[in-house]
Amino acid sequence: MSTYMAKAETVERSWYIIDAAGKPLGKTAAAAANILRGKHRPEFTPHVDCGEFVVIVNCAKAVLTGKKLDQKFYRTHSGYIGGLKETSYRKLMATRPEFAMQLAVKGMLPHNTIGAKSLTRLKVYAGSEHKQQAQKPVPYEVEM
Repeated sequence: MSTYMAKAETVERSWYIIDAAGKPLGKTAAAAANILRGKHRPEFTPHVDCGEFVVIVNCAKAVLTGKKLDQKFYRTHSGYIGGLKETSYRKLMATRPEFAMQLAVKGMLPHNTIGAKSLTRLKVYAGSEHKQQAQKPVPYEVEM
């Protein structure tokens, strides 16, 4: 019996919508990363980009469990001495919740060209309104 290998040209991509309201940020990001990668499909092939499109809405209402709002930081460094900048997740979730969700999903994707290409299929919105109504996204329920 031969092993099935998917081809990138033959992949049919559908749209999924995930509502992050009241759900943990990490669990929502993990579900989105699995769909973007295509791991939920029976024809998943690791070296082929066979994932689908994901729309995440209500990112501003996503929750962080435990003391992560105060103890977790988003850090950037300019490369110069003393160039470290830290932003607590309490401030990040208040000002840029879409970026926090996108950052979580990016960390769960492979760090290569397949992961970069998969991230372009992610659409993130802070509120409940989104621009992808014409694609008729299917609701996806995140298991808690």
